[in-house]
Amino acid sequence: MGIRLLIADDHHVVRRGLVFFLKTQKDITIIGEAGNGKEAVELAKSLKPDIILMDLAMPEMDGIEATRIIKSDEPNIQILILTSFSDKDHVIPALEAGASGYQLKDIQPDELVRCIKSIMNGENQLHPKATSSLLANLSKKESLPKSRLEELTKREKDVLIEISQGKSNKEIAESLFITEKTVKTHVSNILSKLELSDRTQAALYAVKHNLG
Repeated sequence: MGIRLLIADDHHVVRRGLVFFLKTQKDITIIGEAGNGKEAVELAKSLKPDIILMDLAMPEMDGIEATRIIKSDEPNIQILILTSFSDKDHVIPALEAGASGYQLKDIQPDELVRCIKSIMNGENQLHPKATSSLLANLSKKESLPKSRLEELTKREKDVLIEISQGKSNKEIAESLFITEKTVKTHVSNILSKLELSDRTQAALYAVKHNLG
């Protein structure tokens, strides 16, 4: 079956285009389509996909609310936001709702496939414009204690900065001249020391504390 994927988008032409292309990928199986957020929640519960491509602006229920409900009910389902919006009012709420990635609809098809696979490998995938929104507009939520940041080694802080820029483990390894295995170890240590659940939260943490 490979990666079991659900597509949620209210634009029929967009949805059909995604289905048509992704069906050509031998390791991705389209198991369902939703035309709004409410349908996405219902299908997520019944089909239990590995990952959902989620639009934001949809009738009945928007993608952010749908993401929040799905991640609350089915935390193992990964959600990749695929939208036209890159401003802070969409990016930050979507990530805080539990999305593992945020990409714009002008993404190249092959890059979309790479993002889907990377998310399934535990890597967050943020479009550069989404990353810019995070950096330019810090989340107003109360920051975590600074003391936790002091527990990180210099190399762990370097890795955290790279994570905040949306880089994959491979890109971080190349940038810091270390192995991917070492990067994975650092990421695990960072999440443990900062008491965070995933890379996306780590990226938000780095932004809140003006790292980099």
